This record gives sequence, structure tokens and C-alpha cells, in this order.
Amino acid sequence: MENHSTLVRNYNYMLRGSQTLSSNYLIKQLPKATVFLDKRLRVVHASDSWVDYFDFSNDTVLGKNISELFSEISKDWKTVLNNCLKGKPSNVGIERYMDNENREKWFEWSNIPWYDENENIIGVIIQTDDVTTRIQNELKLEKLEVLLREKSEIAKIGSWEYDILNDEITWSDMTKTIHEVPMNYKPTIEKGIDFYKQGYSRNTISMAVNKAMENGTPWNEKLQIITAKGNEKWVIAAGKPIYKNEKLIGLIGTFQDVNDQVLSQTKTKENEHLLKTLIDHLPLNVFIKDKESRKVLVNKAECDYLGVKDPEEVLGKTDYDFYDEETANITREDDLHVMNSMTPILGEERGSIKKNGDAITFLTSKIPLIGDDGTAYGLVGISMDITNLKQKEEELRDLINVTSLQNKKLVNFAHIVSHNLRSHTANFSMLLDFLIHEKNEEEKQNIIGMLIDASDNLLETLENLNEVVAISTNTDLEKKPINLNEKIKTVQQNLAAFLLNNNAKIVNSISDDVYIKVVPAYIESILMNFITNGVKYKDPERDPIINLSATSNNGYTILSIADNGMGIDLKKYGDKLFGMYKTFHDKKDSRGIGLYITKNQIEAMNGKVMACSEVGKGTTFNIYFNEKD
Repeated sequence: MENHSTLVRNYNYMLRGSQTLSSNYLIKQLPKATVFLDKRLRVVHASDSWVDYFDFSNDTVLGKNISELFSEISKDWKTVLNNCLKGKPSNVGIERYMDNENREKWFEWSNIPWYDENENIIGVIIQTDDVTTRIQNELKLEKLEVLLREKSEIAKIGSWEYDILNDEITWSDMTKTIHEVPMNYKPTIEKGIDFYKQGYSRNTISMAVNKAMENGTPWNEKLQIITAKGNEKWVIAAGKPIYKNEKLIGLIGTFQDVNDQVLSQTKTKENEHLLKTLIDHLPLNVFIKDKESRKVLVNKAECDYLGVKDPEEVLGKTDYDFYDEETANITREDDLHVMNSMTPILGEERGSIKKNGDAITFLTSKIPLIGDDGTAYGLVGISMDITNLKQKEEELRDLINVTSLQNKKLVNFAHIVSHNLRSHTANFSMLLDFLIHEKNEEEKQNIIGMLIDASDNLLETLENLNEVVAISTNTDLEKKPINLNEKIKTVQQNLAAFLLNNNAKIVNSISDDVYIKVVPAYIESILMNFITNGVKYKDPERDPIINLSATSNNGYTILSIADNGMGIDLKKYGDKLFGMYKTFHDKKDSRGIGLYITKNQIEAMNGKVMACSEVGKGTTFNIYFNEKD
């Protein structure tokens, strides 16, 4: 302490007056780790040994507050520093510090006031010594003493000693307690062996004692004894021979009661086996992941799902080993969310693609595994493959849609039949009544002419209805690949006179290699209907132009038929566009049956049709031909 005080006085003497470069240079070379703080506890000077000890650099420490450099500074140290500024030197103290490599260090410090030449306190001088090794050794010694005490009290380890020369065996109190004999019990080597359970345990200990005495072989065996009270116990019996002047003089050893541990291990193994049996027979995929999303446990269903037989092929691996990168990224994000937020995911639907390309859908639940420190160290996952269920659900939805569509068609058809045929029959009935009561021959001929027209109209209606029925009932018509341009040329030839009379032009930009899978009987009717409509409903101010184009998208070949005609007000008529007997222009020859029949033909081939139109500019029909059967 005297040397320390002398050094402090020298420091103060050296630093009185203005600070110079030379004094700063001397401080840097001090052999003991030393730092000078101003009244705001900011670093003014620091020795190189101090900077090196804490892995700092002069650029980072100068001007910094001591609390910035030591984020874990204790309250006691703060109090000591404040007392130094009041002129009260401190006793030696110890602080803990974590270095840049997260290693624990301990340093011993002393703090004294720093005076100027007028004996005014201008800061604090701190000196530190590395006492890490000393502290760690003290802690190890303390832990060892605690462990020995605990082992003596808790581990149920007794000792024994056999004196061969006097044929005497001595048991410690714990050894007697384990054997459940009184404290005044006098054991012998033979009685001690007789406590072991007859069979394997007794034979093993007898052979071990014999080998030790004959060959000097030590032993350490887990065996069973039957106590004086008739209780079976598992024990660890250990022993070794003692020699003096190369002559065997006795045996010594330990005796530990491990019955609870053995029973617990047995019970644990039984429980683990029971749990594994239960998990393996669950119709669910069960897995446990660590913090890095590596699987540390999987059940049989998860192995089957991943296409492996042995769980060892899965353990230690992540979803990146079994799924595409996009799917694996999603599952990793889910894992991190569950573990970081401690919030489980329950019964959420997920879709993914295996590395073999199979698309799957499953319901997944993930629950965080929380340790004693309150943080998640992994998660438990439960999932169920519902791919087949989703397919069945999709099929059922399609069936419901088809049924709903057919039902609407049926209701519509019934309405048309009842309305139109009733109108025809009422017309016939009225005309026949007129004919019966009419006396004028000329007027009779007139009525007969009207009856002929009514008959023709009835026949036309019946033909239309028959065609609709034929489309709806002919579900077995075979689709064949047809070259689209060849069929367009055929329709153009059939409509040559009609197109010429209307000064109509067809602009075809479809490639000659475009094929569509259609019912041959329908495609010509479809083309004929859309092309004739485009000409029939032309704008009176311009010649009709029909533009034909084709694209392929998402399993469909899409034929676009665009005209520059009158257009249709879809806001007004959009929901009626493809209805039977629906017309939208004042054309005398409009029957309102063509689009209805065409739409039925397209849908009968598993296709669809959509329209976009603007009044005064024209209409485009997009016909989606399904490329599948």
C-alpha cells in the first residue's frame, strides 16, 4: 500500500499544472493498467496496458464516459467513483467484465481522487489488476466443496473396508442404511455377499471379490441386493485391493444406492417406448425441431410422408433437404415466428411442392418448446396431409357447380318450353276457333295462311329445343385435335356469298400450326355463329371487319373473334347475353338462339366463353378451348 500511495502522489505531482504531451506519454507507458477520469467520469488519459487489457483502442476510449465502456458497471462502483469526486478514496473492489470474445474476466480496482496543483479534485484515478485466474480457482474450489457435501448427503454413497489379516469388515453408516440393518450391526465378508440377490448378482460379486484377492483386479458393478427388511435394491458396488510391501492386506470400496435412478430410467424407457408407440401409430405427422429448424424427432407417419424408412435419414436435416426453396423459406419463417413470439400456429392450411415435383396441401400446427429460461429452444409440429381431401373437395365443388349450372339450364329450358309452347298452342287454338266461326272464304284462306306460319314457327321452336337437348345429353362425344385455320377456311368458303354481299372482311392472324381439341360437329357451328353475328350486327357507318387471333394460356387455347360492329351494352344486357331467345338489336331476323346454343356447345367441351363490348365500337368474344380431354 505504501508503494501504491507513493505512485499516486507522483501521478498527482506530474499532472499538476497544464497537461503536456510528455506527461501523457509517460502515462501511456505505465506498467500497471491505469486510467484518469475527469469530474464527469470521462476518460482523459489511459495507459496502454489498461487499453490492451480491456481490448479497447485509444481512439475509442478517450472522451468516453466510463459507463459507456462498461455497460454492466455495478451500482457499488458508481457509488465509489462519486465518493472519490468528494475526496474519499475507496477500498479495493472486484468487478466482472465480458471481453469482445464473450469471455468472462474479473479485475480488481482501486479508485483515488485526482487533484490539480491547487489541491482541487479534478477527477478520479483508477488502477486495475487482472484477477480472473484467482477468482475462477476460488469458484472451482467452492463448487467442488459444495459437490462433495451434496454427494455425501444426497448420492447415498457408503464406504466399506475389509481387513484380511484380522478377517474384519467395516461398514460406514450409509452402507448400513442402504442394507437396512441397525447401526450396531456386525457384518462379515460372507454375510455381505449373502445380501446380493441369488443368481447373477451374487455370482458376479463373488467372482469380483475372488479376482481382486487373487489377481488384484478392481471392480465396479451395478447389481441387486435384498435388504435385511426384504426389499430389493439396485446398487453400484465398487472395490479394489490394498497392498503393503507387495502383500495383499485388505479391500476397500464404495457402496451406492441407485435404486431410484434405475427405476426412474426403467420407467422413463417404458414411458418413452409407450409414447413412441403412440406417436408412431397416430394418423398425423409429428416432429420436433431445434432452434435451427433441424428435426430431432419424427414419427413413422412423417417418415412415410417424406419417403424414408429410417428416422435417421431425417434427423438433423431441415425442410430445405425435402422441399423446394420457396416452401422451405415459408416453413422456416413460420418456425422463427413461433419460437420468437412464443405464439403457436394452430390448424393453418399450407401448400408446398416436394423436391420430386408433387404438389401437396396439409394442415399444420406448431407449438413452441419453452425452456426454464423462458425462451424457446425448439418446437413441436403436427401436420396432416389433406391433398386427397382437397382434391375431393375440388371435385365436389366442380360437381356442385355443374349440377347448379344444369339445374339453371333445366329451369330455363322448362320455362322456355312452357312459355313458348303455350304461346304456340294458344295461337293455334285461337286461329282454329276463328276458322270454325269464319263465314267469309277469303278470310278463311287468310286464317289458314296464319295457321301455316304458326306451324312453321312451332317446328322451328321444336328444332331449337331439340338441338339444345342434344347438346346437353350427348356427353360422350369424342374430342379430336383439329387444325383451327383449316376449319376457318371451310367456314369462310361456306359464307363467301354472305361476306361478299355485306362487303365484310376477315383478318386472320392465327398461325397454321394451331390445333384445338374439339368435337368436330360443334366447331364449325361455333365459328359460323360468331362470324355471322359480327357481320349481321354491323355498324351502318362502316364495312364489317372480323379479326381472328389465338393464344395459349393455363391449359386453354383462346380464340378471339373481334368485330367492329354496333356493340352491346353489357351493363344493361350482360347477364342476358347468352340467354335463349334474348335479342339486343332491332333486327327482324334475330331469333336469340345462336349464342345460347353456341355457349352450350363450348361448355359441353369443358370450355368457356367471355365477351367484352362497347356500344358503337364492336364486340370481342374470347372462346376458351380446353386443351385436356
